[in-house]
Amino acid sequence: MQEGIKVLMVEDDVVLSELLGSYLRNCGISVAINGDPTTVIEHLKKESFDLVILDLSLPKMDGLFLCEKISTTFDVPIIISSARDEVSDKVLGLEKGADDYLPKPYDPRELVARIHAMLRRKRNSASPLEEESHADFKVDKAQMSIYHHDKLLDLTVAEYGILSLFLKQRGMVLSRSSILDGVEGLSWESDERSIDVIISRLRSKLCDNPRAPKYIESIRGIGYRMKT
Repeated sequence: MQEGIKVLMVEDDVVLSELLGSYLRNCGISVAINGDPTTVIEHLKKESFDLVILDLSLPKMDGLFLCEKISTTFDVPIIISSARDEVSDKVLGLEKGADDYLPKPYDPRELVARIHAMLRRKRNSASPLEEESHADFKVDKAQMSIYHHDKLLDLTVAEYGILSLFLKQRGMVLSRSSILDGVEGLSWESDERSIDVIISRLRSKLCDNPRAPKYIESIRGIGYRMKT
């Protein structure tokens, strides 16, 4: 089991947050609970966390708005934990920077498993010096960072995983299902639409025109390919 994991749970349901918090602590995960979304940004500025568990149905502020604010301000993975289980909510959550989406109700063991999957690569990184170079890109595995023309890309965990997979399998056509299977910690069940959203975000960050792509090419009816 991974040790030293510290998470911030943004949840206004006191009973649920205490139950989940107690379960996570029994699994060796340190938990801070914040039920006031208006104070979350300041909380994250004052205290460092490995991961944020975010409810969407919050008082005073929409959870999707807060998700976007967290993802654009901090380099921290976000797992949305919400009773809103529509595909549109999942896609919107991904567009706003979430890395995973766990619909309520769920077995707390699944939450623990997803936390571990999300953080495993960072915790088990071999060496800070372990890097890979791919033409215009450089991958720093230890820091889970990718540089494009020596400029650090601001990537979520999901974006990092997919771009890393593309770079490793450059020139190969990857279906959406193979991308879901090939990226550890990307657990959006069978919702392959989420892959399209992540790739759209990656293209935007790479300034890659989908109509005339330099890097990520759409293969009609199949999936995607990183051009060689």
